[in-house]
Amino acid sequence: MGHQSLYRQYRSQTFAEIKGQPTVTTALRTAVAEGRYSHAYLFSGPRGTGKTSTARVLAKALNCENPTNGEPDGTCPSCLDIEAGRSFDLHELDAASNNKVDDIRDLIGRVALGSPGRTKVYILDEVHMLSSGAENALLKTLEEPPDHVVFVLATTEPQKVVPTIRSRTQHFAFHLLPAAELEAHLRWVIADAGLDVDDEGIAWALKAGGGSARDTLSALDLVAASGGPPLGATTGADLCRAVANRDSGAAIAAMQRGLEVGSEPRIIGEDMLAELRAAFLASMNAPLPQLNDSATARAHELAAAMGPATITRSLEKIGAALVEVRQAPDPRVPIEVALLALTRADGDDSAALAHRIEVLEQQVAALESALSSRGSSSPQQSSAPSTSAVAPPARPARRGAAGRARDELDLREETGPPAQPTSGQETASETSAPDAPTAQPDPAPAASSGSTSASFGLSDVTAALGDVLDQLSQKVRARFRQGSAVDVVDGLVTFAYPSQLPADRAGEVKGELERALSKRFGAAVRIEIVVQQGSAGDGTKKKRSSQQSTPPSDAEEDIGPVSELADALGATNPMVDRLTSAFPGAQLIDPPTSH
Repeated sequence: MGHQSLYRQYRSQTFAEIKGQPTVTTALRTAVAEGRYSHAYLFSGPRGTGKTSTARVLAKALNCENPTNGEPDGTCPSCLDIEAGRSFDLHELDAASNNKVDDIRDLIGRVALGSPGRTKVYILDEVHMLSSGAENALLKTLEEPPDHVVFVLATTEPQKVVPTIRSRTQHFAFHLLPAAELEAHLRWVIADAGLDVDDEGIAWALKAGGGSARDTLSALDLVAASGGPPLGATTGADLCRAVANRDSGAAIAAMQRGLEVGSEPRIIGEDMLAELRAAFLASMNAPLPQLNDSATARAHELAAAMGPATITRSLEKIGAALVEVRQAPDPRVPIEVALLALTRADGDDSAALAHRIEVLEQQVAALESALSSRGSSSPQQSSAPSTSAVAPPARPARRGAAGRARDELDLREETGPPAQPTSGQETASETSAPDAPTAQPDPAPAASSGSTSASFGLSDVTAALGDVLDQLSQKVRARFRQGSAVDVVDGLVTFAYPSQLPADRAGEVKGELERALSKRFGAAVRIEIVVQQGSAGDGTKKKRSSQQSTPPSDAEEDIGPVSELADALGATNPMVDRLTSAFPGAQLIDPPTSH
């Protein structure tokens, strides 16, 4: 006899040997021991979780000559015949291939016939594959079979079994096995069979099995035959690391290595999806019972490196690519394109922008933590009052993920590393080194605009404003020429406007002018928008503009001074053109003038 696969060689022969299903085995063992077993059972669950093996053990227990507490002894002729597959008390039918009405009628015709044992057991595997006519033919016999007959229906998709059949059975749900229990079983099989498999091979078999006992033993068979895990077994994890590092070259190289060792693109994508799902569950602090210790550690490592936003985006991209693989002329291309999109640091979709915001938030949190730790370690700094730098004035908050990302990037260009929040709140920042004496605040603010520590004053800004505005967009020129610079104090330029509306509109685009002036003077320039009420002079009242009062329409554009407009050449009336084209040969006649 040739080699027998491990999952057949180590198939469970008693209820005690069935792994990972204690609720099912305890209930069946008690029912057999007390003689209260049902005439029909429905076993459902993923593949390789022990449904058919449990049904065979139940058949042995019901026909065993010397059962012990509901367990078959495994030595009587009935048990040996069932194990060898030659018993007349056990009939197995594959409902996927015998799903017609005639097949079920033939089975029903043989149900009433006697058998050598006490109970005749019929196992219908994949019962959800029966046709509608076959299901109806089975109903009456399934509800009231002969006293010596027990039906066991097995399926991987219980939701497809019609309610009329489910209601006539006792339903037991099987589930995937925990990794710890499967690993212990694998090590026992390796020792019992005398196999040479190391920890790496066991880890790969557990990952390939995915909680299914039969699939895990089949994978162990492959590892034992090939001397180790197959080549390309780490491709999915390598791709995830490349995405976490935003390394396009590493991602394409890992994909190519997987293809070179014979892995199909679909298999590579599914392997990557499995790694991403484990990392997603780890990021949500969900339990990972189907993963061993090394796989769990890898999942937490990926979760920390990628973050929830990147993991979610990767799951969506790779999942969509796997759907496209079915119809693509070259199945490699959809997955490679998805990998390039994931590893681009300048992605323009909402998920990429969300990732960039997440990175900026992490940097802000790290800087705040560093500043707080440095502050707590310096006794001088904790006892002396700290000097607060003037924060930039509030700007209108942009809407959507793209707007929030743009706000973050604008802030970084203006102030350097992101140490300020973007919500418009003014935050005090420490300006002195931890070991230097704390700077004391000035006794009084500057009395006039001329007394400033900046390298430029009001006259410099007024002289340079025209040239700077000429280099900016028409919108910025039009909005800032409606106001005037009235004050400069420590790099803060105050623009005054006669009313609220132009002040609000100027506040929307002041960032562009701030960057241009900062570049012109080589120092940070901030702009404050105020509204002047009353006459100029000492009695002039200034009101800070409320930039959120009346948001203009997105479609509204500034046209600037009317003097800059020019007539369009060759302008025509589109309605007149449509009328003349609809009536060929028609002529336009000027209306008569009235006298």
